[in-house]
Amino acid sequence: MFPVNAWTVFLAALITAVATGLGALPFLFVGQLHRRWLGLANAAAAGLMLAASHALIAEGTGYSPLRTLVGILLGLLFVVLSSHFLDHVDHEEVGTLSGVDARKALLIVGVMTAHSFAEGVGVGVGFGDTRELGLFLTAAIAVHNIPEGLAISLVLVPRGVPVWRAALWSIFSSLPQPIMAVPAFLFVLFFKPFLPVGLGLAGGAMIWMVFAEVIPDAMEESSGEVVGVTVTLAFAAMLAFQFFVLQGV
Repeated sequence: MFPVNAWTVFLAALITAVATGLGALPFLFVGQLHRRWLGLANAAAAGLMLAASHALIAEGTGYSPLRTLVGILLGLLFVVLSSHFLDHVDHEEVGTLSGVDARKALLIVGVMTAHSFAEGVGVGVGFGDTRELGLFLTAAIAVHNIPEGLAISLVLVPRGVPVWRAALWSIFSSLPQPIMAVPAFLFVLFFKPFLPVGLGLAGGAMIWMVFAEVIPDAMEESSGEVVGVTVTLAFAAMLAFQFFVLQGV
């Protein structure tokens, strides 16, 4: 059996980050979506993000409900301030996007990146406990990151971002995982109390993003009924994925 040290923890967390890029693969077969499908894509992304935030908050409350609640409020504050900041910053171009689309791309990648810090700490804390727990968390987060990469791609690709670039943005959003896993592994007693705060922060930021940005965009292209059905089905699919697939990891 391999030794558990800083390098193996870094490589394990790096695998979880690279797995996020796999979420863009379906677009290699679908191709560029017509504008009328943008509403459905946004609604599906909203459902996936809601389910991910639910999982993060549920995990956080298992450690500390109070610290998770503090994290949710900090996440709300963080993303609202970030949104106001981006409103006053000149971001005419982000890759192939410009204007409002560039702002939305920055927001969703930023929110997903913020939530990756908590998952990186989770991997490091897991290996700091036992090898078995570390391996379980690595596998679970890697599998869990694939639909999160899909959520990012569902927002980016229909707006004209190439599939390969959406995959890179997805991987970029998860790079905090290997960055945070190593210090969390080396200083597990210090990082462990902050884990529920980080999980709550990520969940709170994602919930705001869903209701303030993604669902309103979906409503511009599709009816409320279609958006509601799509969000619910995507949420249910992600929940089923987390339950049935991750339970077997």
